[in-house]
Amino acid sequence: MDRRDFIKLSGAAAAGLALEGCMPKGASAAPDEGPLTKEWARFPERITRDVPPFDPLNIKEVTIEIGLEKPFDVMHVSDTHIARADARDNERKIMLAAQRGQHMNAGEHYLDEAVHIAREKGMYLMHTGDLHDFVSEANLDMDAKHMVEGDWFVCAGNHEYSQYVGEAKEDEAYKRVSYDAVQGAFPNDLTFASRVINGVNFVAVDDVYYNFTEAQLERMKAEMAKGLPVVMLVHVPLYTPAFYEDEMKGMDNKCAYLVGVPEELTETYEPGVTYPPGEEWRYRKVQQHSDEPTLKFVAWLKEQPLLKAILCGHMHRFFEERFSPTAMQYVVGATYLGDAQVVHFK
Repeated sequence: MDRRDFIKLSGAAAAGLALEGCMPKGASAAPDEGPLTKEWARFPERITRDVPPFDPLNIKEVTIEIGLEKPFDVMHVSDTHIARADARDNERKIMLAAQRGQHMNAGEHYLDEAVHIAREKGMYLMHTGDLHDFVSEANLDMDAKHMVEGDWFVCAGNHEYSQYVGEAKEDEAYKRVSYDAVQGAFPNDLTFASRVINGVNFVAVDDVYYNFTEAQLERMKAEMAKGLPVVMLVHVPLYTPAFYEDEMKGMDNKCAYLVGVPEELTETYEPGVTYPPGEEWRYRKVQQHSDEPTLKFVAWLKEQPLLKAILCGHMHRFFEERFSPTAMQYVVGATYLGDAQVVHFK
């Protein structure tokens, strides 16, 4: 029995998982000082924007024209960063929840609001990663609770597998430590999944460590072969020159946090930064290096006329940019900042 099934069967327990601790009215989502300051300093709005928990959800609306006989809407959210721990977790995770949660605890409130609006208006629900901030028993319970409260289609974020947030090299071996437990809280396969809605093929692909694999490319080719318009869900946005320039500007030319950036560009990341021996994995040019399968995947994807859109998150801000002649890439702001996106498919 996976965690979602347990939540369904344990009605009383699920009812006890009440949402707690929203920030006081007018509280700021950005810390004044401390280890999280750099995260919010990436873009000015992450420092200055207040996130009172009971203000209306900040919804951006976009329209994707496909020529559908039966139009429909999707509530797209990302980067909720639920940060909980309880007696089942170790003391380090309890302390991490206290530290991280004080800046992100409006996420659950806004996620509930997004679900409520979607239900009220008959929208499908999609989440593009970082539902939780780190792996804990309490966080996985909350993931499962939210997933059984709606009809979701999702992809994973890098935080889905993070044990303590940035404390170790994150790669496939690291992911395997928690993969089964995390997968048990989510409704579809987190490596690769597809779902057809009213003639549109939604395909969720794991790119959390800035890479695609040969196996994912072959599976994507099979999805394209179905002949349906495709909308791709990923956590980390894909490289375009304009997006790269915008990110580099916001990051003071340190790095761009995009998948498929050419190697000659990633080699310039973090100029002057030096990490000690044994911690070379910390270099952004190492973490975000585009290997050959990744570059091949992105180049092939740009040539696919059936690709109509890419939905993603990771950046904690809204952004849209043309990815290919037939597809726009839409980045949604973070749920914990009160952002969501309604996508009208027509």
